Amino acid sequence: MARKKKESKRMVKVTLIRGLAGKPESHVQAVRSLGLRKPGQSRILEDNPMVWGNIRKAHYLVKVEEVGDEAS
Repeated sequence: MARKKKESKRMVKVTLIRGLAGKPESHVQAVRSLGLRKPGQSRILEDNPMVWGNIRKAHYLVKVEEVGDEAS
């Protein structure tokens, strides 16, 4: 039986850089779905289309960095 290679998943670090007060509700929901609540808070998330869709929606509120697999 052949062994499967361990797949390395790409990860991105998303940081909330601006507050959510006074922003459109759909942008607030996009940021919340990324798991961010307070300015300065960061999350390391799997690099997938759902994450990037939310980042694009509220791009002016977040900073995105690629991180290596060692963070997982």
